Parts: sequence; structure tokens; C-alpha cells
Amino acid sequence: MPPSRKVRSKTARAAGAPRAPKPPAKRAADRLAQAGKVNAALKQSYPDAACSLDYAGPLQLLVATILSAQCTDARVNKVTPGLFARYPDAQAFAAADPKELEAAVQSTGFYRNKARAIREACGDIVAKHGGQVPSTLEALTALRGVGRKTANVVLGNAFGTPGVVVDTHVGRLSNRLGLTKNKDPVKVEHDLMKLLPPQDWVAFGHRMIAHGRAFCKAPTPRCTGCPLDPVCHYPKRVYEDGVNCHRSEK
Repeated sequence: MPPSRKVRSKTARAAGAPRAPKPPAKRAADRLAQAGKVNAALKQSYPDAACSLDYAGPLQLLVATILSAQCTDARVNKVTPGLFARYPDAQAFAAADPKELEAAVQSTGFYRNKARAIREACGDIVAKHGGQVPSTLEALTALRGVGRKTANVVLGNAFGTPGVVVDTHVGRLSNRLGLTKNKDPVKVEHDLMKLLPPQDWVAFGHRMIAHGRAFCKAPTPRCTGCPLDPVCHYPKRVYEDGVNCHRSEK
């Protein structure tokens, strides 16, 4: 084979070869920089974002958060005033008749599981914590029916303890915005904790949820007018004109 042809062949293979992956340190630095941009854009766009559940105290927030699974906060807020009037403390919830509690929360969906989770969590609160909601992640997640998301909601909003809440909105947006490649909520939570200052953890979750409801919906985002568009690298962005791609390189 002539030398010139061999050179062209090597050049062609080199040009067509996939790029070498970035070193871990470079990927981490890029992700940290992206998190800073996203956090700043969220602060500017949703400065007053806050918990949208109505509650007075840790117990009411705990119960409301359990009810909010697979249900809108607006629906939960319609149910909880009467619920909290009927069951004013953890002991009342723990001693509630199962069928009556199920009927009271039925409109929030999955009512049997939710009623059982509320009764069991409140039973543990009465038996192990004197009727008072505990204020640590370890103690909250040890309650039956309480997972990390619910615990972080209570800690961040009722106790002022920093925590990253990862619900479906936060998990979806964190992937789309390039902050994580993980799908598991606990892994996403830990990834975000590495990228954001603790003082921003609670507000970041509220802002991500607000943005997910307003623009970055599932399964299809609404990208026209999105305030995070300048910092978004999601390859399946959708605009009103039907374009489904990046408008420009960021």
C-alpha cells in the first residue's frame, strides 16, 4: 500500500474515533461549575419559592408530606385542615380507626398505604419520642412509613436543618441539567450535596420543584421562555415551533 494511502487511512480512523472521556477531576469541575450556574438562575427566577404544603409544626408537615406522594400539594391542602382538626396530635393519629382515617385521606390517592404510614409513624413517635417529632435524619427515617425525602422535607422546613429533597421533579431536572447521571434518589441527593453549599440545599429543592411544575415537565419539557434555557444542555429540548434540539451551543 502506498505510504500516502496509509497515512490517509490512519488519519481517517483518528478523525472518526470517539473522543477520549474527560478525566474524573475535569468532569467534577465541569459539574460543579454547571451547578453554580443552575443555582444562580434558579435564585433569580424563583426568589420566593417555598414549601407549598400548608402546615403548623413538624407533625402536620410530616403527615402532609406523606399524603403528598403521587398527589398534588393543592389537593393535600384541601384535605389537611379537616384532618388536623380531627386528629390534633400524634397520639390521635396513632389511635385512629383505620377505616375512618382511610376515608379522611381517600381523595389523595393510595389512601390505604398512606393511612397506614401515618398511623405507624405516629405510633413510633408516641412510643419512642414522647409524642414529639424527632429532629434528626436518623431518627426520622427510623419511623415506619418515613423515607429520606419525607425526612428532609420535615428537617429543612420545620426544623431549619439543611437537607436536599429529591422528589420526581428534582430527580428529573438534575439529570436534564447535567448535575447527575444517577436515577436513584439517594444517589442524586448525595451528588447535589457535593455540588451546592449547605445553606442553599432547602431553597434549591423548592426552586427546582417550582421550575419542574412551570417549565421542565415530564415527559416533555416546555422550553420556550424557560429561564434556565441559557444554562441547559438537555438534548431533547422542545420549543413551540416544534424544534427538538439545542438552539445553540452553550
